[in-house]
Amino acid sequence: MRDPDDLIARAGVRGDPDRDQHFLVDDRVLDRLPTYLTELGADTSHVLEIGGGTGALTDRLLAIADEVTVVERDRELAAFLREEFREEIDDERLTVIEGDALEVDLPDFSASVSNLPYGVSSEITFRLLPEKRPLVLMFQQEFAERMVAEPGTGEYGRLSVSTQHYAAPELVESIPKEAFSPPPAVRSAVVRLEPRDPDYAVGDEAFFLRFVKAMFTQRRKTIRNAIRNTAHITNLGSPDAVVEAADDELLQKRADAMTPTEFAELATLSLEVGEPEDG
Repeated sequence: MRDPDDLIARAGVRGDPDRDQHFLVDDRVLDRLPTYLTELGADTSHVLEIGGGTGALTDRLLAIADEVTVVERDRELAAFLREEFREEIDDERLTVIEGDALEVDLPDFSASVSNLPYGVSSEITFRLLPEKRPLVLMFQQEFAERMVAEPGTGEYGRLSVSTQHYAAPELVESIPKEAFSPPPAVRSAVVRLEPRDPDYAVGDEAFFLRFVKAMFTQRRKTIRNAIRNTAHITNLGSPDAVVEAADDELLQKRADAMTPTEFAELATLSLEVGEPEDG
C-alpha cells in the first residue's frame, strides 16, 4: 500500500484548513476503512470516493474493488491522482472526476467509502443516501453522534430522523485529530450506513422530510404548537385541522421525543387533512 506521507510529499501539497483539506495519514485507520464495507458483504464492484486528496484511501479501495471512481474538486490534486494512478486508469479500474461532488454527475456506484470535506458533509451525504447504497463516511464526531442518536437523547434531531429514514447508521470508530495532516479542530468519526426501507410508509417523501424539519425548528414546543407555528415551512393551509384530527398523546410530545414512525404518522395525517399547498 502507498504510504500516505509519501503521497503528500510526491504531490507537493499541504493540507489547508481554510479549504477544508485535512489529509488522513494514519495507516491503521486507512487500512480499516474498507473493511467496514467488506464485512457487510457489500457489493464492491464499483466504489465511489468523494474527496480523493492525495490518494491514500483511493489506493486501499483499489485493493477491494473492481472499479473505483474518485471525485476531487481541487484541480492540482485531481491532476496528481491522474499521474500517480496512471496505470490503474489505463487499466480502466480507476476514474478521476474533477469537480464538486454536489454538482458533477455521479456514476452508478455500488458503495461509497469517503473522507468527506466536513463543510459540505451533510449536503453530500443526503445526495448519496437516496441512492440506497452502503456507505462508509467520515464526519466530525458531533455530527456522527447526531446521525445515530435515538429519540429522547440530547443529540436526537432532524439529522437523526432524516438519516435513519434512508439507512441504519452505526458509528463504528472515533478518530483522533492526530490521524490527519493538518489536525482538524475536533475529533472525527466513521459512520457506516446500511440502506434499509423504513418500517413505516410515507406517501410524499419530500413533504415528510420538510415536516420533520419544521417540527425540529420548534423543538422546545409541543407538537401541537409546532404544527400551528410552522405552516410557512410545511405549506399547510389548515394546520388546525391536523391538530384536531391527531392523537392527543402525540400532540403533547416534543419533537425530540418523537420516533420516526410517529413523525410519519403525523406527516401522513397532515397531507390528508391539512390542505397542503403547492411549493
